[in-house]
Amino acid sequence: MARSHARIRIDRSAFREFASSDEMAAYLLSVAERGKAIAEALAPTYTGPTWSNVARAGDYRKSLNASLVHNGFAWQGEFGADVAYALQVEFGSGRPATSQERPQEGRSPKTRVLGRALDALRI
Repeated sequence: MARSHARIRIDRSAFREFASSDEMAAYLLSVAERGKAIAEALAPTYTGPTWSNVARAGDYRKSLNASLVHNGFAWQGEFGADVAYALQVEFGSGRPATSQERPQEGRSPKTRVLGRALDALRI
């Protein structure tokens, strides 16, 4: 029995054309916007002192954004929060565990706003 060897050649220009297309940009931006909407729905509604004891109300939700970036090869859709204390909300660096419960609740990344939003986007 004869054995055949097939060699597969990948056309990188085809991948680049597909990944940089307007349709891919529109699709990735829509996914990022959906992620932002989920994160807004899950965002904490805490009112009171946060990072550096400054009183805040709803700033985290207002700071969520969705964007589209072209990295030289392909489009990339992103969503996240950009306030100074976003990491406190996402990773709970505000108070020690022995003190009052944190306003964002929970210790697992899956219970955090962006982690839960990413979980909701999984197929």
